[in-house]
Amino acid sequence: MPLPPLSILDMAIVSRNESIREGLDASVELAQRAERWGYRRIWYAEHHNMRSIASSATSVLIGHVAAHTEHIALGAGGVMLPNHSPLQVAEQFGTLAELHPGRIELGLGRAPGTDQNTFRALRRDPRASETFPQDVQELQAFLGDTSLVPGVEAFPGKGTNVPLYILGSSLYGAQVAAILGLPYAFASHFAPAALEQAVQIYRQEFRPSAQLAEPLVLAGVNVIAADTADEAAESERVAKITRVQRFAGRGGRDLTEEEAEAVMSTPSGRQILDMMRYTAVGTPETVERYLTDFATRVGIDELVVTCPVVDRAGWFRSFELLAERAAVAAA
Repeated sequence: MPLPPLSILDMAIVSRNESIREGLDASVELAQRAERWGYRRIWYAEHHNMRSIASSATSVLIGHVAAHTEHIALGAGGVMLPNHSPLQVAEQFGTLAELHPGRIELGLGRAPGTDQNTFRALRRDPRASETFPQDVQELQAFLGDTSLVPGVEAFPGKGTNVPLYILGSSLYGAQVAAILGLPYAFASHFAPAALEQAVQIYRQEFRPSAQLAEPLVLAGVNVIAADTADEAAESERVAKITRVQRFAGRGGRDLTEEEAEAVMSTPSGRQILDMMRYTAVGTPETVERYLTDFATRVGIDELVVTCPVVDRAGWFRSFELLAERAAVAAA
Protein backbone atom coordinates (compact mmCIF):
# COMPACT_ATOMS: atom_id res chain seq x y z
CA MET A 1 0.00 0.00 0.00
CA PRO A 2 1.41 3.45 -0.90
CA LEU A 3 1.60 6.31 1.54
CA PRO A 4 -1.81 7.94 2.06
CA PRO A 5 -2.17 11.65 1.27
CA LEU A 6 -0.10 13.84 3.57
CA SER A 7 -1.07 17.06 5.30
CA ILE A 8 0.59 19.11 8.02
CA LEU A 9 -0.43 20.21 11.49
CA ASP A 10 1.74 23.24 12.26
CA MET A 11 1.70 23.86 16.00
CA ALA A 12 3.06 27.40 15.40
CA ILE A 13 5.78 26.72 17.94
CA VAL A 14 7.84 29.62 19.22
CA SER A 15 11.22 28.22 20.16
CA ARG A 16 13.05 29.36 23.26
CA ASN A 17 15.45 31.57 21.29
CA GLU A 18 12.78 33.07 19.02
CA SER A 19 10.36 35.98 19.25
CA ILE A 20 6.69 35.36 18.52
CA ARG A 21 7.10 37.16 15.20
CA GLU A 22 9.99 34.89 14.25
CA GLY A 23 7.89 31.85 15.09
CA LEU A 24 5.01 33.11 12.96
CA ASP A 25 7.38 33.92 10.11
CA ALA A 26 8.59 30.31 10.26
CA SER A 27 4.98 29.12 9.90
CA VAL A 28 4.55 31.25 6.78
CA GLU A 29 7.80 29.90 5.35
CA LEU A 30 6.74 26.32 6.05
CA ALA A 31 3.43 26.88 4.26
CA GLN A 32 5.21 28.32 1.23
CA ARG A 33 7.59 25.38 1.13
CA ALA A 34 4.84 22.82 1.76
CA GLU A 35 2.91 24.25 -1.16
CA ARG A 36 5.90 23.56 -3.42
CA TRP A 37 6.54 20.15 -1.86
CA GLY A 38 3.01 18.92 -2.57
CA TYR A 39 1.35 18.68 0.84
CA ARG A 40 -2.44 18.70 0.66
CA ARG A 41 -3.28 21.03 3.53
CA ILE A 42 -1.96 22.75 6.66
CA TRP A 43 -3.98 23.09 9.85
CA TYR A 44 -3.39 25.28 12.91
CA ALA A 45 -4.69 24.47 16.40
CA GLU A 46 -6.27 26.79 18.93
CA HIS A 47 -4.33 26.89 22.20
CA HIS A 48 -4.40 29.54 24.92
CA ASN A 49 -2.02 30.62 27.67
CA MET A 50 0.91 28.66 26.21
CA ARG A 51 3.97 30.82 25.62
CA SER A 52 5.45 28.33 23.14
CA ILE A 53 2.40 28.19 20.82
CA ALA A 54 1.36 31.20 18.72
CA SER A 55 -1.88 29.93 17.14
CA SER A 56 -4.36 31.17 19.75
CA ALA A 57 -6.06 33.52 17.24
CA THR A 58 -6.40 30.69 14.76
CA SER A 59 -8.49 32.41 12.09
CA VAL A 60 -6.13 35.42 12.07
CA LEU A 61 -3.12 33.17 11.53
CA ILE A 62 -4.90 31.28 8.73
CA GLY A 63 -5.70 34.54 6.98
CA HIS A 64 -2.09 35.71 7.26
CA VAL A 65 -0.70 32.47 5.86
CA ALA A 66 -3.31 32.40 3.09
CA ALA A 67 -2.25 35.88 1.99
CA HIS A 68 1.34 34.65 1.60
CA THR A 69 0.56 31.41 -0.27
CA GLU A 70 -1.28 30.58 -3.47
CA HIS A 71 -3.22 27.34 -3.46
CA ILE A 72 -2.56 25.06 -0.48
CA ALA A 73 -5.65 24.38 1.66
CA LEU A 74 -5.57 25.95 5.12
CA GLY A 75 -7.72 25.37 8.13
CA ALA A 76 -8.20 24.95 11.83
CA GLY A 77 -7.14 21.74 13.44
CA GLY A 78 -9.00 22.92 15.27
CA VAL A 79 -11.16 25.67 16.61
CA MET A 80 -12.35 24.74 20.09
CA LEU A 81 -16.03 25.43 19.63
CA PRO A 82 -16.97 25.74 23.34
CA ASN A 83 -14.78 28.87 23.41
CA HIS A 84 -16.87 30.64 20.74
CA SER A 85 -20.37 31.20 19.49
CA PRO A 86 -21.20 29.33 16.26
CA LEU A 87 -22.18 32.63 14.62
CA GLN A 88 -18.79 34.23 15.31
CA VAL A 89 -16.93 31.21 13.94
CA ALA A 90 -19.13 31.20 10.84
CA GLU A 91 -18.42 34.89 10.26
CA GLN A 92 -14.67 34.46 10.69
CA PHE A 93 -14.32 31.42 8.44
CA GLY A 94 -16.91 32.75 6.03
CA THR A 95 -14.76 35.84 5.64
CA LEU A 96 -11.70 33.68 5.01
CA ALA A 97 -13.62 31.61 2.46
CA GLU A 98 -14.70 34.72 0.57
CA LEU A 99 -11.15 36.05 0.51
CA HIS A 100 -9.57 32.70 -0.37
CA PRO A 101 -12.25 30.61 -2.11
CA GLY A 102 -11.80 26.86 -2.17
CA ARG A 103 -8.89 26.91 0.28
CA ILE A 104 -10.44 27.18 3.75
CA GLU A 105 -11.39 24.26 6.03
CA LEU A 106 -12.69 24.14 9.58
CA GLY A 107 -11.87 21.47 12.12
CA LEU A 108 -13.84 21.60 15.34
CA GLY A 109 -12.95 20.34 18.80
CA ARG A 110 -14.95 20.04 22.01
CA ALA A 111 -12.16 20.63 24.54
CA PRO A 112 -11.39 24.17 25.75
CA GLY A 113 -7.77 23.88 24.58
CA THR A 114 -6.49 25.32 27.83
CA ASP A 115 -6.68 25.17 31.63
CA GLN A 116 -9.74 26.08 33.69
CA ASN A 117 -8.47 29.51 34.78
CA THR A 118 -7.86 30.48 31.16
CA PHE A 119 -11.24 29.08 30.19
CA ARG A 120 -12.83 31.44 32.70
CA ALA A 121 -10.75 34.31 31.28
CA LEU A 122 -12.29 33.51 27.89
CA ARG A 123 -15.67 34.30 29.51
CA ARG A 124 -17.19 31.00 28.43
CA ASP A 125 -19.79 28.90 30.22
CA PRO A 126 -18.19 25.73 31.68
CA ARG A 127 -21.19 23.80 30.36
CA ALA A 128 -20.65 24.97 26.77
CA SER A 129 -19.13 21.64 25.70
CA GLU A 130 -22.39 19.85 26.54
CA THR A 131 -24.07 21.32 23.47
CA PHE A 132 -21.20 20.56 21.08
CA PRO A 133 -23.23 18.47 18.55
CA GLN A 134 -25.97 21.10 18.40
CA ASP A 135 -23.42 23.89 18.06
CA VAL A 136 -21.75 22.08 15.16
CA GLN A 137 -25.10 21.80 13.38
CA GLU A 138 -25.87 25.46 14.04
CA LEU A 139 -22.47 26.47 12.67
CA GLN A 140 -22.88 24.26 9.61
CA ALA A 141 -26.25 25.84 8.91
CA PHE A 142 -24.81 29.36 9.20
CA LEU A 143 -22.23 28.38 6.57
CA GLY A 144 -24.93 26.83 4.39
CA ASP A 145 -28.07 28.29 2.92
CA THR A 146 -30.62 27.93 5.74
CA SER A 147 -29.90 29.15 9.25
CA LEU A 148 -31.27 27.22 12.22
CA VAL A 149 -31.69 30.48 14.16
CA PRO A 150 -34.75 32.37 12.92
CA GLY A 151 -33.88 35.82 11.65
CA VAL A 152 -30.12 35.40 12.07
CA GLU A 153 -27.70 34.85 9.17
CA ALA A 154 -23.90 34.86 8.97
CA PHE A 155 -22.58 37.63 6.72
CA PRO A 156 -19.98 36.72 5.52
CA GLY A 157 -20.49 33.00 5.88
CA LYS A 158 -23.83 32.14 4.36
CA GLY A 159 -23.50 29.98 1.29
CA THR A 160 -19.74 29.44 1.63
CA ASN A 161 -20.22 25.82 2.77
CA VAL A 162 -16.80 25.72 4.40
CA PRO A 163 -16.10 21.98 4.88
CA LEU A 164 -16.22 20.83 8.50
CA TYR A 165 -14.14 18.18 10.26
CA ILE A 166 -14.67 16.81 13.75
CA LEU A 167 -11.50 16.54 15.82
CA GLY A 168 -11.20 14.29 18.79
CA SER A 169 -9.09 12.14 21.06
CA SER A 170 -11.90 10.06 22.54
CA LEU A 171 -14.85 7.91 21.50
CA TYR A 172 -17.22 10.86 21.92
CA GLY A 173 -15.81 12.76 18.95
CA ALA A 174 -15.95 9.63 16.81
CA GLN A 175 -19.64 9.20 17.58
CA VAL A 176 -20.45 12.86 16.84
CA ALA A 177 -18.58 12.75 13.54
CA ALA A 178 -20.33 9.51 12.56
CA ILE A 179 -23.83 10.73 13.42
CA LEU A 180 -23.35 14.04 11.61
CA GLY A 181 -21.68 12.40 8.62
CA LEU A 182 -18.50 14.47 8.84
CA PRO A 183 -14.81 13.60 8.41
CA TYR A 184 -13.10 12.56 11.63
CA ALA A 185 -9.57 13.58 12.59
CA PHE A 186 -8.04 11.81 15.59
CA ALA A 187 -5.37 13.58 17.64
CA SER A 188 -3.09 10.54 17.91
CA HIS A 189 -0.01 12.77 17.70
CA PHE A 190 -0.48 13.62 21.39
CA ALA A 191 -3.41 11.51 22.69
CA PRO A 192 -2.89 8.00 21.30
CA ALA A 193 -4.82 5.82 23.73
CA ALA A 194 -8.23 5.49 22.05
CA LEU A 195 -7.17 5.73 18.41
CA GLU A 196 -8.06 2.27 17.09
CA GLN A 197 -11.32 1.96 19.00
CA ALA A 198 -12.42 5.45 17.95
CA VAL A 199 -11.73 4.75 14.27
CA GLN A 200 -13.67 1.49 14.49
CA ILE A 201 -16.69 3.17 16.10
CA TYR A 202 -16.64 6.00 13.57
CA ARG A 203 -16.64 3.62 10.62
CA GLN A 204 -19.33 1.38 12.11
CA GLU A 205 -21.72 4.20 13.01
CA PHE A 206 -21.12 6.55 10.08
CA ARG A 207 -24.21 8.04 8.42
CA PRO A 208 -23.84 9.63 4.96
CA SER A 209 -24.51 13.36 4.77
CA ALA A 210 -24.66 16.14 2.21
CA GLN A 211 -20.96 16.80 2.81
CA LEU A 212 -19.68 13.23 2.92
CA ALA A 213 -20.93 9.99 1.39
CA GLU A 214 -18.42 7.61 3.02
CA PRO A 215 -16.30 7.67 6.19
CA LEU A 216 -13.09 9.70 5.99
CA VAL A 217 -10.50 9.22 8.73
CA LEU A 218 -7.52 11.48 9.31
CA ALA A 219 -4.98 10.88 12.06
CA GLY A 220 -2.18 12.91 13.55
CA VAL A 221 1.30 11.41 13.70
CA ASN A 222 4.70 12.79 14.67
CA VAL A 223 7.47 12.66 12.11
CA ILE A 224 11.20 13.09 12.76
CA ALA A 225 12.98 12.48 9.45
CA ALA A 226 16.64 13.21 8.83
CA ASP A 227 19.35 12.41 6.34
CA THR A 228 20.85 9.84 8.70
CA ALA A 229 19.46 7.61 11.42
CA ASP A 230 21.84 9.13 13.97
CA GLU A 231 20.60 12.67 13.22
CA ALA A 232 17.00 11.53 13.59
CA ALA A 233 17.73 9.77 16.89
CA GLU A 234 19.39 12.89 18.31
CA SER A 235 16.45 15.05 17.20
CA GLU A 236 14.08 12.61 18.90
CA ARG A 237 16.11 12.77 22.11
CA VAL A 238 15.98 16.58 22.17
CA ALA A 239 12.28 16.56 21.28
CA LYS A 240 11.49 14.30 24.24
CA ILE A 241 13.49 16.46 26.63
CA THR A 242 11.76 19.59 25.35
CA ARG A 243 8.33 18.03 25.76
CA VAL A 244 9.04 17.03 29.34
CA GLN A 245 10.41 20.50 30.06
CA ARG A 246 7.22 22.14 28.77
CA PHE A 247 4.77 19.87 30.52
CA ALA A 248 6.57 19.20 33.79
CA GLY A 249 7.96 22.67 34.50
CA ARG A 250 6.92 24.40 37.70
CA GLY A 251 6.05 28.04 38.34
CA GLY A 252 6.67 29.07 34.75
CA ARG A 253 10.24 27.73 34.83
CA ASP A 254 11.40 25.15 32.32
CA LEU A 255 13.32 22.23 33.74
CA THR A 256 16.99 21.90 32.92
CA GLU A 257 17.99 19.07 30.60
CA GLU A 258 19.26 17.04 33.54
CA GLU A 259 16.02 17.57 35.48
CA ALA A 260 13.95 16.61 32.46
CA GLU A 261 15.93 13.40 31.96
CA ALA A 262 15.33 12.53 35.62
CA VAL A 263 11.57 13.12 35.22
CA MET A 264 11.42 10.77 32.21
CA SER A 265 11.78 7.71 34.44
CA THR A 266 8.90 8.73 36.72
CA PRO A 267 5.24 7.79 36.10
CA SER A 268 4.39 11.37 35.09
CA GLY A 269 7.39 11.49 32.76
CA ARG A 270 6.41 8.23 31.10
CA GLN A 271 2.89 9.57 30.66
CA ILE A 272 4.24 12.70 28.94
CA LEU A 273 6.46 10.64 26.65
CA ASP A 274 3.55 8.34 25.78
CA MET A 275 1.98 11.33 24.05
CA MET A 276 4.60 10.66 21.35
CA ARG A 277 3.69 6.98 21.03
CA TYR A 278 2.94 7.37 17.34
CA THR A 279 6.20 8.86 16.06
CA ALA A 280 8.03 7.94 12.87
CA VAL A 281 11.78 8.41 13.40
CA GLY A 282 14.66 7.80 11.01
CA THR A 283 15.71 8.16 7.41
CA PRO A 284 13.00 8.90 4.82
CA GLU A 285 12.75 5.20 3.92
CA THR A 286 12.27 4.21 7.55
CA VAL A 287 9.68 6.95 8.10
CA GLU A 288 7.79 5.90 4.99
CA ARG A 289 7.58 2.29 6.18
CA TYR A 290 6.35 3.36 9.61
CA LEU A 291 3.65 5.66 8.22
CA THR A 292 2.46 3.14 5.66
CA ASP A 293 2.19 0.39 8.28
CA PHE A 294 0.48 2.75 10.73
CA ALA A 295 -2.14 3.88 8.21
CA THR A 296 -2.80 0.33 6.96
CA ARG A 297 -3.11 -1.21 10.41
CA VAL A 298 -5.44 1.43 11.86
CA GLY A 299 -7.41 2.21 8.71
CA ILE A 300 -6.34 5.80 8.07
CA ASP A 301 -7.29 7.61 4.86
CA GLU A 302 -5.02 10.62 5.34
CA LEU A 303 -2.11 11.41 7.63
CA VAL A 304 -1.72 14.81 9.29
CA VAL A 305 1.93 15.01 10.23
CA THR A 306 3.48 17.26 12.82
CA CYS A 307 7.17 17.61 13.52
CA PRO A 308 8.48 17.97 17.10
CA VAL A 309 12.06 18.68 15.94
CA VAL A 310 13.30 21.68 17.95
CA ASP A 311 16.00 22.92 15.56
CA ARG A 312 14.40 25.07 12.82
CA ALA A 313 16.64 23.80 10.03
CA GLY A 314 15.92 20.23 11.08
CA TRP A 315 12.20 21.01 11.32
CA PHE A 316 12.04 22.21 7.72
CA ARG A 317 14.26 19.36 6.56
CA SER A 318 12.03 16.74 8.16
CA PHE A 319 8.98 17.90 6.21
CA GLU A 320 11.04 18.19 3.03
CA LEU A 321 12.46 14.67 3.27
CA LEU A 322 9.02 13.19 3.87
CA ALA A 323 7.59 15.03 0.88
CA GLU A 324 10.46 13.84 -1.33
CA ARG A 325 9.96 10.27 -0.20
CA ALA A 326 6.21 10.48 -0.80
CA ALA A 327 6.86 11.71 -4.33
CA VAL A 328 9.22 8.81 -4.98
CA ALA A 329 6.72 6.31 -3.57
CA ALA A 330 3.93 7.70 -5.75
CA ALA A 331 6.00 7.63 -8.96
